[in-house]
Amino acid sequence: MKPSNTYRLSFIVLSLVLILCFVANISLGSIYIPFNSIFGSLFGTIDNSKWEFIVTNYRLPKAITAIIVGSGLGISGLLMQTLFRNPLAGPFVLGISSGASLGVAIVILGSGLFGGVLATILGYKWSIYIAAALGSFLVLLAVLAVSSKVRDTMAILIIGLMFGSITAAIVSVLSYFSSAEQLQQYVFWGLGNISNLTWEELKVFSRLYGIGLVLAIVSIKQLDAFLLGDNYVKSLGVPLKRVRHVVILSVSLLAGTITVFTGPIAFIGLAIPHLTRQIFRTSSHKILLPAVLIIGAIVMLVCDSIAQIPGSDYTLPINAVTALVGAPVVIWLLVRKRRMMF
Repeated sequence: MKPSNTYRLSFIVLSLVLILCFVANISLGSIYIPFNSIFGSLFGTIDNSKWEFIVTNYRLPKAITAIIVGSGLGISGLLMQTLFRNPLAGPFVLGISSGASLGVAIVILGSGLFGGVLATILGYKWSIYIAAALGSFLVLLAVLAVSSKVRDTMAILIIGLMFGSITAAIVSVLSYFSSAEQLQQYVFWGLGNISNLTWEELKVFSRLYGIGLVLAIVSIKQLDAFLLGDNYVKSLGVPLKRVRHVVILSVSLLAGTITVFTGPIAFIGLAIPHLTRQIFRTSSHKILLPAVLIIGAIVMLVCDSIAQIPGSDYTLPINAVTALVGAPVVIWLLVRKRRMMF
């Protein structure tokens, strides 16, 4: 069978699995809802108003959020691993997540100084979103400013990690002077949550995600060249700095927006690109990028379904589930292949 036919078949199978996982995710939870009632809720042909409310106002937005989070983090991880040619690079190596965490820490842990005013004006929930967005944006500006003056791509990686260390240190200082209640609120935010978005918030979330996705798609042709090094990119006449800025901006929009609205979600961005490479056995980003999008969405839907503990009123932290799923995948790939395919 030709490779193109194999890829086409793989995409068809993955798309069907995605649809199945999407429907299963909506049907699972503390209250079991049959498949036929789920479709009835979506099309307004169900008599049970309680089930219809649960599906349309809670489970459907949550499932869509899971798709956006899984695909966005997967694509971000793929872009970072390609840009830095480092199999351990993830979507948060530039310090974007740390910047968002600092913004949230200022609102929650430093509420007596800054966050109280912001929460009073905007409301607690939107104050968290805006503070996280501002933190991510400031770190992004710093990284872009540095990347325009640094020639070595690996230097940008190290600088991003240093920005993360600086913001983590500031958060530690704020934590030291905070109350137990404030610390608990901040810890809960750090556990991640994809189930608290309304339709209005989801609209803003999906639009920002869409912009980041478009920037990633625009960079597909140049990404293949990055695998062979900066000198090879320059020899092709590709504007290295401009492409690098586009990739960084794309990752910042995808990973930063996800962190703003759902908190930091671990391991998905690191594990999904490697898992996808093992399935498709190619380094072409025309294949990898859509494949990572679909597989990331599937894995996130599965993780969320597990976190719901079907039939129970308890919900596990999504970050714990993604780590339990993602870490063994990376370990298994390392043991099985002895080296990451890259």
